[in-house]
Amino acid sequence: METETATRWLTNAEQCAWRTHLEVNKLLTYQLEKDLQPFGLTMNDYEILVNLSESEDRRMRMSDLASATMQSKSRLSHQITRMENANLVRRENCESDRRGLYAVLTEHGMETMQKVAPHHVASVRRHFIDLLSPEALIELDKALKPIAEHLRGQRGRP
Repeated sequence: METETATRWLTNAEQCAWRTHLEVNKLLTYQLEKDLQPFGLTMNDYEILVNLSESEDRRMRMSDLASATMQSKSRLSHQITRMENANLVRRENCESDRRGLYAVLTEHGMETMQKVAPHHVASVRRHFIDLLSPEALIELDKALKPIAEHLRGQRGRP
């Protein structure tokens, strides 16, 4: 016999917080994307550039980069092809694993990152950081950490 559990509907306060979160997430992502457009980059491009610029030797295995950016391997492969065409990254074979590939940040990619980063940080400040008090930022961080930890634990689960 299958047991049914009662749906725990959201309270008005919970519904309000959830919908505000969704709206802020969509609007902020839209605005940050818009602010990267003059540089010919998307948020996905920028995230890949950041990951590669912060990695040892400015390179990452494609599988690790897919995991870090939460993209499927096939989607990342298409993204890297587009970025290769713009000379931002290149692929290199992995000597220790013939099936493995590295994504490597090119010199042009690093120069692009260095040029774009100050504008992106200014955009993050203008549309997020500077709108909150230092205390609110600390509270927001505390409030979101358990959610991030929970969701990280769910990755890879059906």
